[in-house]
Amino acid sequence: MGTKGIEIVGMDVKELLNLLNRAYCDEWLAYYQYWIGSKIVKGPMKEAAIAELIQHATDELNHATMLTMRIIQLGGTPITKPADWYKYTNCGYDAPDDPFIRTILKQNIKGEQCAINTYKKLMETTLNKDPVTYNIVLQIITQEVEHEEDLQALLNDIEIMMKNVAVS
Repeated sequence: MGTKGIEIVGMDVKELLNLLNRAYCDEWLAYYQYWIGSKIVKGPMKEAAIAELIQHATDELNHATMLTMRIIQLGGTPITKPADWYKYTNCGYDAPDDPFIRTILKQNIKGEQCAINTYKKLMETTLNKDPVTYNIVLQIITQEVEHEEDLQALLNDIEIMMKNVAVS
């Protein structure tokens, strides 16, 4: 941990570590939700959904890595037990028990919307207090917004297709 790097943080570092660890838990649960969803999804446009879910899983894993590095830089320890992810998550986990593509997309949209809210609060908390964390969070929220948009566009396409099939 860098002493000067911690000194520039203009807020309670323990509070910041708690917020970062909670987001870290969200990212691991999101990673798994996307990954398992990509394996079990069924329905129209399945291949497009699989590609999107795999890409998002990769991004969520990268977010967890970014958060891990920042937690360590601040002298903290990332949550080490997966069972604890459920205790500290902001966004929870919707198990994709129904593999139908619309259900999986809606679950993941809900998760992205929660992530956007979480990172918005983290940005507000770190603005003018911790530029390093702020920039990391800005990178992550940018991708989360893109994820929500991607998923909503895919869901919209599927619903239009299904409506047209039902009319035929």
